[in-house]
Amino acid sequence: MWQPELQSGPMPLYERLVLAMAHDIQTGELAPGTKLPPQRDLAFRLGISVGSVTRAYAEAERRGLLSAHVGRGSFIRAALAAVPDIPTIEHGIASGQDKSRAIDLRCNTPPPVPLMADLNAALAALMARGALHPAVHYIQGAGLSHVRAAGAQWIARQYGLEFDAQNLIQCNGGQHGIALVFSSFCAPGDTVLCESSTFYGARMAADHLGLKLRGLPMDGEGLLPEALDRAASETASRLLFTLPTLHNPTTRTMSEQRRREIAAVAKARDLLILEDDAYYAYSERPRQIVSYAPERTLYLASLSKGICPGFRLAFLALPPNLPPERLMRGIRALGYCPPALGALVFSQWVADGRIDAIAKAVQREAAARWTLTRSVLGDLIARPGAPHSPHAWLPLPELEAERVTAQLLRAGVEVTPPDASATSPQADTGLRLCLGAPESREELGRALTTIGRVITGRGEDDRDGII
Repeated sequence: MWQPELQSGPMPLYERLVLAMAHDIQTGELAPGTKLPPQRDLAFRLGISVGSVTRAYAEAERRGLLSAHVGRGSFIRAALAAVPDIPTIEHGIASGQDKSRAIDLRCNTPPPVPLMADLNAALAALMARGALHPAVHYIQGAGLSHVRAAGAQWIARQYGLEFDAQNLIQCNGGQHGIALVFSSFCAPGDTVLCESSTFYGARMAADHLGLKLRGLPMDGEGLLPEALDRAASETASRLLFTLPTLHNPTTRTMSEQRRREIAAVAKARDLLILEDDAYYAYSERPRQIVSYAPERTLYLASLSKGICPGFRLAFLALPPNLPPERLMRGIRALGYCPPALGALVFSQWVADGRIDAIAKAVQREAAARWTLTRSVLGDLIARPGAPHSPHAWLPLPELEAERVTAQLLRAGVEVTPPDASATSPQADTGLRLCLGAPESREELGRALTTIGRVITGRGEDDRDGII
């Protein structure tokens, strides 16, 4: 009977099980036609939940690895389809794509707004000025000076913060900024402090770099200062990674008093702070932690959640007295230099004011989607720390969350797995719903209706004839 070997790491259990299945198919250990163990039996032998195995089997069937037959079981398919290391996430429906495919609520992107006319206008303006030349050449490690100047203008307008453009680093998206800071200020085996649930990308970066994440308790407005103080003393950690505004995944937002308290602990314990403020544009503009601890806070502002994820553009603001040499070495090691084309378009949008109109359009669509979500799911979702949010948090006990995840997948809706963000056994459990991922509100509405039916029990199969 098949006994897969699950790799360690931050990837959800069901994903690791799917990858183990793909590996064993490729090596011949699982031959075409092999009958897989019943889900409950495999869960017992691996010491994991039945929900994780159910999700893995459903995902493997979606990827073409197995075929399931009611009453007979699940069997390895005759031909192995191409299997990516992580699920392929597509935004919208490509031409000719089957519109009956699962609705994906896993990818936390801004809601789609028309951008092609703005993109064409920016490219035409850049071409007319002869300003596209840097797009085909290496650029300096910290980024183009005029792009960083545009970044400083954009941050001042959108975030209310004044940074010297010379203290900004142009990053290849927020994920690159996180990996850059982790690799520059931590050595393998070091501990990074964070919330008990955190951004999945930070978990991946820490695991890849051999770092430990210490998840700290939260209350209704986020990270607890006393828990941070205690953990800093116990671990000798030098770095705190935090998402204080519309925390991913729980949507909690720190009050300004809480931000002051976090900054005070960081000063007392000599901690560097990486403040990931990806969702600030959706908030009511609280003062950022960097305002209270500018000498020790690296501030990360990204376009991926509020403007356009495809540009792969973020800005990392450094404390004025922090030597940049370690970060520059990291830039050269992790990618040599950031890409230029998306950054050039961004700088043109800042110059002609289009960036502000795009941001407002994104906010309007996000607000409409939040209103729709609240109307369908009501108090099932947690109230966010802002009038609206690009993602919703649906609190559920762990086993219930796994059951709902598997049932939703069978019903054609994909959500973020419940264990994707946890960094502590005390982490809040539930499901993150990414409201910007569907191509339309109508598609989002169908997904939300399905979720509501599953949560309330109205999505169960008809079992009246079972005795």
